[in-house]
Amino acid sequence: MSKPTIDDYLENGMYGQKQTKPDERRKFLGSLRERIVIALTQNQVREKQVYQQVEESLKEHKGAKLLLNGNMNYHYLTKYIKLANQYGVSFSMVTNKESQTEIGLLLAYDHAINKEEIYVNKQSDKPVNKAKPKKKSLFSKIKNKLL
Repeated sequence: MSKPTIDDYLENGMYGQKQTKPDERRKFLGSLRERIVIALTQNQVREKQVYQQVEESLKEHKGAKLLLNGNMNYHYLTKYIKLANQYGVSFSMVTNKESQTEIGLLLAYDHAINKEEIYVNKQSDKPVNKAKPKKKSLFSKIKNKLL
């Protein structure tokens, strides 16, 4: 490795330290995809109920760190902060004013684990729609009465 030059120092001062995969780090709250155990979008974090998969992951991965999107309202994050405290998992609020991400919550290690599926499918507690009889329009009712 060569010795850093004055240009290297100036560049670091103006633009900051060089990072690997900067786009990925912006998307995943400063972490890398290969380190993530589980991820929720902001919309999923805003839902009333706590995702069971997140709670199970917090129980299993006590060495990981919970990363929460600091741009979100604290009200939505408190239920997950309480869970992290309950299971002894450290957490951190990550705020990046320069870029926006859809990610609301991550459970990640400081080393690669290469988990295949990190996203949680949206919970659906709505029953499947049954075929409803089609309602007649007002025009068809009037037409039937006239005939």
